[in-house]
Amino acid sequence: MSIIDLNVGPPIGSTLRPLRGRLGAVALIMIAPLLTGCGLISLDIEGRGERIVEYEDAALPPATLGQRRFIFDDMGGLSTKTLNRFAVPWKLTATALVLDAAAREGGPVRRAAIAPLLQSYGFIIPDTIANWRGPGPAPTFELPIGLITGTLEIGFPAFELEVANIGCAACHGGVLYDRDGEPQRAVWAGLPNSSLNLEGYVQAVYRALKLAMVQPDEQLATMARLFPEMSATELETYRDHIVPRVARRLAALTADNDRPLPFDNGASGLTNGVASLKAQLELLHGEALDRDFGFTSIPDIGGTMLRSSLLVDGFYAPHGAPRQRPRWLDRVDAGQRDRLARIVAFFTVPAFGISPETAAAAMGRVRDVIDFVADYRPPPFPAPIDLDRAARGRRVYAAHCAGCHGDYANGPGGLELVQFPNRLVDLAEIGSDAARVRAATPTIATAIARTPFGPHIDARSGSGYVATPLTGLWASAPYLHNGSVPTLWHLMHPAERPRAFEVGGHRLDFARVGIAGADGADGVMRHPADHRPWARPTLYDTTTTGRGNGGHTAEFIGLSEAEKTDLIEFLKYL
Repeated sequence: MSIIDLNVGPPIGSTLRPLRGRLGAVALIMIAPLLTGCGLISLDIEGRGERIVEYEDAALPPATLGQRRFIFDDMGGLSTKTLNRFAVPWKLTATALVLDAAAREGGPVRRAAIAPLLQSYGFIIPDTIANWRGPGPAPTFELPIGLITGTLEIGFPAFELEVANIGCAACHGGVLYDRDGEPQRAVWAGLPNSSLNLEGYVQAVYRALKLAMVQPDEQLATMARLFPEMSATELETYRDHIVPRVARRLAALTADNDRPLPFDNGASGLTNGVASLKAQLELLHGEALDRDFGFTSIPDIGGTMLRSSLLVDGFYAPHGAPRQRPRWLDRVDAGQRDRLARIVAFFTVPAFGISPETAAAAMGRVRDVIDFVADYRPPPFPAPIDLDRAARGRRVYAAHCAGCHGDYANGPGGLELVQFPNRLVDLAEIGSDAARVRAATPTIATAIARTPFGPHIDARSGSGYVATPLTGLWASAPYLHNGSVPTLWHLMHPAERPRAFEVGGHRLDFARVGIAGADGADGVMRHPADHRPWARPTLYDTTTTGRGNGGHTAEFIGLSEAEKTDLIEFLKYL
């Protein structure tokens, strides 16, 4: 079902306006998994981003076009179909958020308030993209990176609505840090956005829309004032089609269990893709409760080309190939890129609310993204590295880590992963929180086999986690598959791992490598008192289901403090 159960009749003379680069909101993007299936939209209008269309016509090199798609392409997520899933009517949502913030905090009711509201939940509006590939300068942004808006329009019955959805870079565009560890407004496309708080955002939008529906006429009047360029047709579309349906759907949710989602998205930097996929495939019914807490931390995209299976538990693999086998960088060919593209295209189903059929049609565009991923390198560590310590740490890594996390060698851009074992480590051996493994049930695999991706994806439940590539590790805190450990130092000192810690908008700790924080007597690690987080921090409580911080301990037994310090110094190079 969708918050907007929209049926406006067959398209007559339908047209599509190109996307407009105005600031938008994605307030219901993650609410929609609960709502799939309540009267599918009868129209079938698809949109495209104005910027990506321009880049498609520019005859760019494959990896450059792939980066443009990574940042700007909706992959089929802008349509009347996704409006019944993840895409949202953004003017309504943006206005509701502004009014709610004004009511709670006394802020101004003006359009300029939208950007800081989005940023408070970890969406990034960057000054620049530091690894932008030419030709041409890096683009400017009025809306957060990875947030794409577009207008759907038909002539009769008169219907016009600007909608929004997310793209790859919303989760995989992370901030850089200066020489003092302070976050900057420069983004590196491919780094994880560990400040993105989808759960908090969803709850805020739900609350704001319920408040808005108490006085819908005031909501519409404020929306018209905030967006004076809005056409009379779009205002009528909201009044006649959108607002009444939103009001009815919110009333139904309130009467049911008064929650916007049937699952939890976790804390900042976490996703719950398995639960979202279950919702998309209508598989949430009858599942055990603990199967809906399969949180995973957003990863850096480096090293993906050497994966023989994908996701933290290796749930997806190509048909006809071993799921766990070593791969070498110098043996990656076009066939490997094609196989990965066919799997990665399916990621858009739980991430963007795209149907498997639409996702399959976007495989060619995803293949362009894979060319960018294959050419991707993480940013360098922003502070000096002790060369002697790093050299000793490299030997520690070779002896204790490379067997699972792969071999790194000197390359043109620094150390690069040249061999990856793809080793699946059983839960009994690794000891990490088991909720994610339990979440990936055989029922999901059976459902995937019935989609257009059945010939391309061998989905299979596993018994543990695949040791991940460590590329971009210094910028990927918090650590472990579920983001339950704030620094590499805490990872190597299991007894010192905090019970809870703040994450979101954090400073980088150069010594411990990860989230800078002060350990409290209550077992909670909080941001330093002199740090002003750019996003609203959330508290990661490791005592709650799916967020356990145990595991990955045996690897550090027997290492001296000097060896651990040396190892951390080496890991700064990755």
